[in-house]
Amino acid sequence: PVVALLTAMDRPLGRAGVNALETEEAIQALRGEGPADLMEVTYALAAEMMMLGAMAPDRAAALERLRDAIASGAAAEKFKEIIEAQGGNPAVVDDPALLPQAEAIELYRATRRGFIAQIEPRAVGRGIIALGGGRTTMEDVVDPGVGFVITAKPGDWVDAGEPIASVFARDEAGLRAGASALRDAIRIGDEAEPPLPLVSHRVTMHGVEAYAT
Repeated sequence: PVVALLTAMDRPLGRAGVNALETEEAIQALRGEGPADLMEVTYALAAEMMMLGAMAPDRAAALERLRDAIASGAAAEKFKEIIEAQGGNPAVVDDPALLPQAEAIELYRATRRGFIAQIEPRAVGRGIIALGGGRTTMEDVVDPGVGFVITAKPGDWVDAGEPIASVFARDEAGLRAGASALRDAIRIGDEAEPPLPLVSHRVTMHGVEAYAT
């Protein structure tokens, strides 16, 4: 049995990209402090896994168990066990500052007032590669501390000069490259189209159906 969920790809999920920044965000999620959109998709996927594994009879029961695991701290404790089993340092779950850190950090501010009309994921991805957080060849060395934290979401109203993201880089050149990438990725306009639903459809051997939240 296989289930696929069709999820929105018109904007980044959560706030963080990539490597250590996403790991820190995942730890926050396991402690019940993750961004709402990240938690919604995570719960949807995890519920399907629990039903496929016969750990829950239906989605409501699965979601109840999942939320209990987050609220009780059991999910974070299980992540510690997974890290330790792979030879890592489980203390990172209690102190994410142990993760690799960027040498230079700078806020990125809105270039004008208006609505966040678009945050283009491919442009964000290209920016991460420019910062050294991804590869263009197998030989490239990845810097796990660099990336972006984008706090604005499509549809948000912002004022000129308002902080809407942060660039995490190796150096000043990286900060400039990151800011340039965000200028390409984030479009501010006088209006904004409603974003796509985070989870739109469910695909099984029986066909495609609208996802019921």
